[in-house]
Amino acid sequence: MLTDADYSGNASGARRSKKKSSGDSPGDGQSVRSSGRQVNVRVKRTNNPPPGQCKRKATDTEEEDEQSEKKYRKCEKAGCSATYPVCFASSNERCAKNGYTSRWYHLSCGEHFCNECFDHYYRSHKDGYETYASWKKVWTSNGKSEPSLKAFMADQQLPFWVQCTKPDCRKWRQLTKEIVLTPTMAMSYRCGVKFNNTKIEGSDQCSQPEDLRVAEVIDSWWHSMLILPPLLKDSPASPFLAAYYPDCVGMSPSSCPGSGAELRGQHCRTAQPQIPGLSPYFQPFYQPNECGKALCVRPDMMELDELYEFPEFSRDPTMYLALRNLILAAWHRDCKEVLTPQKCAPHIVVRGLVRVRCVQEMDRVLHFMTRKGLINTGVLAVSRPLLPERYRSKNVIVIGAGASGLAAARQLQNFGTQVVVLEARERIGGRVWDDASLGVTVGQGAQIVNGCVNNPIALMCEQMGIKMHKLGERCDLFQEGGHMTDTAIDKRMEFHFNAILDVVAEWRKDKTQNQDAPLGEKVREVYKNFLQESGIQFSELEEKVMQFHLSNLEYACGSTLDQVSALSWDHNEFFAQFSGDHTLLTRGYSALLLRLAQGLDIRTKCAVQSIDYSGDVIKVTSSKGSQWTAHKVLVTVPLTLLQKNLIQFYPPLPERKLKALNSLGAGIIEKIALQFPYRFWDKKVQGADYFGHVPPSPDQRGMFGVFYDLDPQGKQSVLMSVITGDAVPFVRDMGESEVVCECMKVLRQLFKEQEVPEPLNYFVTQWSKDVWSQMSYSFVKTGGSGEAYDIIAEDVQGKLFFAGEATNRHFPQTVTGAYLSGVREASKMSAV
Repeated sequence: MLTDADYSGNASGARRSKKKSSGDSPGDGQSVRSSGRQVNVRVKRTNNPPPGQCKRKATDTEEEDEQSEKKYRKCEKAGCSATYPVCFASSNERCAKNGYTSRWYHLSCGEHFCNECFDHYYRSHKDGYETYASWKKVWTSNGKSEPSLKAFMADQQLPFWVQCTKPDCRKWRQLTKEIVLTPTMAMSYRCGVKFNNTKIEGSDQCSQPEDLRVAEVIDSWWHSMLILPPLLKDSPASPFLAAYYPDCVGMSPSSCPGSGAELRGQHCRTAQPQIPGLSPYFQPFYQPNECGKALCVRPDMMELDELYEFPEFSRDPTMYLALRNLILAAWHRDCKEVLTPQKCAPHIVVRGLVRVRCVQEMDRVLHFMTRKGLINTGVLAVSRPLLPERYRSKNVIVIGAGASGLAAARQLQNFGTQVVVLEARERIGGRVWDDASLGVTVGQGAQIVNGCVNNPIALMCEQMGIKMHKLGERCDLFQEGGHMTDTAIDKRMEFHFNAILDVVAEWRKDKTQNQDAPLGEKVREVYKNFLQESGIQFSELEEKVMQFHLSNLEYACGSTLDQVSALSWDHNEFFAQFSGDHTLLTRGYSALLLRLAQGLDIRTKCAVQSIDYSGDVIKVTSSKGSQWTAHKVLVTVPLTLLQKNLIQFYPPLPERKLKALNSLGAGIIEKIALQFPYRFWDKKVQGADYFGHVPPSPDQRGMFGVFYDLDPQGKQSVLMSVITGDAVPFVRDMGESEVVCECMKVLRQLFKEQEVPEPLNYFVTQWSKDVWSQMSYSFVKTGGSGEAYDIIAEDVQGKLFFAGEATNRHFPQTVTGAYLSGVREASKMSAV
């Protein structure tokens, strides 16, 4: 059985106490310690003394046996492997060291302190009491856990352990008690190096054996015998979590003085901390009393997928939380470089052998978070695989080079998987397609980021040094005739519009899917009932402003309201959404996707015709007859192409998935962009990023409802507008010039008091006719539900996987949602 002192980092082994007691020399009944084991030595007698003397001698032997038992006392903690504990504290001359004490206090298997050292700090008349009392005061003011003497010993008295940084050594060494570990020290430590940078005299210290206790730390039982969880000092997560009790989030209260206590005392504790150099869009942790933010974690609680992956931390998650919070903080402080265990380990500053365990667990936690896309994601280029070989699929084919396909391919390749991307078009990007012919970048597809906090789009912009333009909130509504709508009227009708949606939300509370109705029908019904019951009579202008808001709703849904489910039109709002600024990507989404695609094996003009997944190896065949094989295939084509069976699956997809596919609608919006010789709108719009067009009648709703100024710097003269709802089929068969003519009629009505010049250049999208998309984004049709997104996302037999905005129930209709679905599937394909 090991002792606490075996191989304590020096060649001669542990120093033994010189404490004298009866029977110092071996004799009858004396316990002799050899190699960490107790051996009872009996001396054989050759003479036969008289009976009386023999009786007296037996009594002497019993006394010596009792004295021997008093010399050594086992740890009373059931299951502790330390037969001969050694006191690590050595706080006073009465310390038992490795001798006898009336009680051993257990911190871990291999770390104990004696009753004499306990008394030294705990008793008010002892010299160490003031030290303990001062620590206790700090701990109590900052922390929530009990400031026990065991906590004090673990936090202040245990020696630090550090690992040799030489690649051919990597042995753990125990530092002397007076040395305080720092991250800088941990990054550079070599065996045998003193901290005045001079070598210890003697032979190569790396050749000395490692303390045998280190080998025990890796075993699961060791963790179960740990009395107190590790609480890190000076964690990188500390600035993020100042409003929390440190010991609730894996940090030591003794290293987080002052400001945290003040923050915890405030009534409102939702404000994010201001951290110098950190993007304001990086908010990985919820603050106390905060909720409803996408991709945000509770620093004091494990998520469900974390509990599933690390069930051993379910009873006491402190160690996991300490490591996870450290990793998230370190990643968001520097998201341009790969975060490795070697970069994180030096920041694990905690006393005792538990530091060895924390560094060992760091690998697992970091690999899990990498696989889930929480860290080491975005446009990072890596020189070596991010995950161990067991997490890598043999090879994967990704069908479609849009945001979801590129995200998955980038993740998988970074993990170490061989990936081929097949794209039907001559270009990458899918429904992301930017045009630069008008002097500025104009997104023919997506260009706006809705909510930047924790948004992976904001992360990639940070990694690439791209600045987004924050869109202002002001949107003046102009009427045909040139008048600007009174903001009071706009706000009044917006209030009534939202009230209508609130009534619809109340109506659906007790309704089943079979009782669904078209959203447009319910809106008209509620509006009519309100007018009848209230007796309110809206003016003609107010009615037109209501039509503007309905047009905006059709823009959000990508469809006329009569096709959209009244029960599930906003199904994703039940989940945490991205908060913060809405921004315009002035360089377009293409800049991000082109970087994602760098280094990937992408085969363009490869339209996939069939996927045969009936065997162990999947066969993918193109329309030209080319064939590829893979162990897993990820399908990221738009919803419409799956609904129209443009790809044949053998065997056919499950009925459940086909039903879900057809329960969603393929929404379409079109865009028009116009370049002018000068900015004729500036004087009237006064620097706003966009302005609204109040439709003159309900049947003209959706025709150019909002105009965006695409050069916030004011150097170029480009406006972009959208065509939504019933206006989409109206313009479908028009030529570009006809659509431009209709748009110019509207602009000349909105700016009737001035001259509006002819456009120099323009473009009009035709997504409904694009053979490889035929849509803009999905919506839930009447009779459907948000569950369809989850069903479409389900894999088939662990071979076929699906990604795209129509597979993301939380964030549909967005590039962000598409990107995250690709990250999600890469994680699924890499799961062991």
